[in-house]
Amino acid sequence: MDKGLKAYFPMIRKREEILQEINGNKYLTQQFCGWSAVKQKEFLDICTGAKGVKILYDAFFKEIMDPDAVPELLEEFISLILGTQVKILYMLPNDSPRFAGERSLLVMDIVVQLTDGSIANVEVQKIGYFFPGQRSACYSADLLLRQYRRVRGEKRKNFSYEDVKCVYTIVLFEKSPQEFSCFSDDYIHLFSQKSNTGLELELLQKYVFIPLDIFRKNIHNKAVTNKLDAWLMFFSTDDPKDIIELINAYPEFRILYDKVYSICRNMERIMGIFSEELLELDRNTVDYMMDAMQEELERKREELKHQKQELEQKKEELKHKGQQIERANEELAQKKEELTQKKEELTQRNEELAQRNNELDQKEDELARINMELTQKQDEISRQEILLKQEKHSRFIILIQQIRNFALGGFPERKCAELLMADIDIVVRIYDIASIHPEYNEEDIYALLKEKI
Repeated sequence: MDKGLKAYFPMIRKREEILQEINGNKYLTQQFCGWSAVKQKEFLDICTGAKGVKILYDAFFKEIMDPDAVPELLEEFISLILGTQVKILYMLPNDSPRFAGERSLLVMDIVVQLTDGSIANVEVQKIGYFFPGQRSACYSADLLLRQYRRVRGEKRKNFSYEDVKCVYTIVLFEKSPQEFSCFSDDYIHLFSQKSNTGLELELLQKYVFIPLDIFRKNIHNKAVTNKLDAWLMFFSTDDPKDIIELINAYPEFRILYDKVYSICRNMERIMGIFSEELLELDRNTVDYMMDAMQEELERKREELKHQKQELEQKKEELKHKGQQIERANEELAQKKEELTQKKEELTQRNEELAQRNNELDQKEDELARINMELTQKQDEISRQEILLKQEKHSRFIILIQQIRNFALGGFPERKCAELLMADIDIVVRIYDIASIHPEYNEEDIYALLKEKI
């Protein structure tokens, strides 16, 4: 096994021999130099056996699995997939239209009719496209409709729907779509239409999806123990160690590799095959990226729609809060007006007191005579002063309450002072107390202010 693939396939050439032939041909040299260094190495590794050939290259696959030339190979593979022996009657023309960009994702797309009249479509995809189920269903439906039209045209008046047979869609993914990653232990997925009640009707469309990348992960460091896995290994590996183990366990695959390595000896042909694969890979990558970008665009549209709904909701909330603030401003304006009115009343009372004092000054000579009246008036003044002091205290308590509410609501200190026309120092002190002791009420803050003052 250490001798490598050349020990099993003597027709494999040495690196120096290959480069000599390339350098001796101007056209081949130009073609070879047009590749990147990485691709040049990959090509030489394949041709020298340092790396196994990729059977899924279009030219290799068609050469080996040609249903016209060697139908028994495709018959065996389909039989193993479907779990029943099948025989290919003939190959059908594959003129069904594909969705835009899909055909470039296909390595191979073969449609054959089996001896029982059913149709099998076998396709290999390098890159799994989006919505594989929906697309396969549409293509299967098209194949079914083509069969119906063809059989109806052949049978004419003798046509019966019983003449329309099953359509099998068998898809091998070299790189499977995202959906398959959730089933990392399964690499053969069979689909058919079934009733929820157990009623059985032949609905004709059946599907088999085989993610070869998941197969490779499952079979890693394990021996191939059945013929179906041998076929899947044949299609999916380019590891020389795996190839040697495969042909030792199943010698019939050695004959197929002989064909491939014989092609590799034709330098002009193998370089053409490799160039076509590189070109196809570029097209596949572009198509896949466009598909992915379309998917991302749809997702962004949904996100924008959701964000728009959230913004509308925020707008309504802001509108509601604006109305609340407007009502609060109206209440504050009303309180401000009340305070202004009380201030005017106090001013009027002060003027009255001043007038009374003037009258008292003018009537000093009458003090003795109206001493009792003066005492009574002084008592009345004292009561007025007490009331005034109480009212002033009440106003201050109200002012503290308003400033505390603004402080707890996060309203700026200076805006609060301007709005209430209050001393900024008093506002700052009350803001400080309210932030440190949010549990204090107006009387607690008033008491603490008196202590500090």
